[in-house]
Amino acid sequence: MNKNPQNLDKAEIEKFELAGPKWWDIDGPLKTLHAINPLRLGYIEKRVLLKNARVLDVGCGGGILSEAMATKGANVLGIDMAKTSLDVARQHAAASSIELEYREITAEALADECPAEFDVVTCLELLEHVPEPPTLVAACAKMVRPGGTVFFSTINRNVKSFLMAIVGAEHVLRMIPQGTHEYLKLVRPAELGAWCRQHNLDLRDITGLHFNPLTQNYRLGGNADVNYLAHTVRAGARE
Repeated sequence: MNKNPQNLDKAEIEKFELAGPKWWDIDGPLKTLHAINPLRLGYIEKRVLLKNARVLDVGCGGGILSEAMATKGANVLGIDMAKTSLDVARQHAAASSIELEYREITAEALADECPAEFDVVTCLELLEHVPEPPTLVAACAKMVRPGGTVFFSTINRNVKSFLMAIVGAEHVLRMIPQGTHEYLKLVRPAELGAWCRQHNLDLRDITGLHFNPLTQNYRLGGNADVNYLAHTVRAGARE
């Protein structure tokens, strides 16, 4: 039995509410998201056609990825449970004359309302922030059409990821606010793969996301020891 049907952690939501208007400050507390967004968008575009696609961005925050996909011609709905973040997302989209929609709703609730309605679902940097990540994977799988695509990104759980993603990124380099991630909530690729299989998502690819502290650059490729992205396709006739 799901003890938290909304799959919410209020403390996690409050972390992102605190970002407030700084969501779009490229040198602010969420500068890492701005830095990796071109790589995230590129990973998605290599695997799906965004133009005219019906896209759902789960955990959209201030709209960094949502807007990027909308500028590529996608019909985007971004959802989040952080009201302040959604307010910022709406204001920024309006100021930028970018058309997309935002809603304050959980993935689980939207899955009951809109099963199999989306061509593409993105769920990036969110699995490690909810109490029950398997439930979130199930909701994403339910909302994508047969043959449609779901993208995930998260952080692996091992000694290397603890040292690099938490100790290094939060405490040494101060790339992200301290307390952003909790080690026990991180997700191993094998765990994600098992949850996907349970809900008819075929795991097509896992690619690592790496940061070079000397050059201050990010790149995709290679191992998934720390950060990684995953490409999955829902079983069905259409692709």
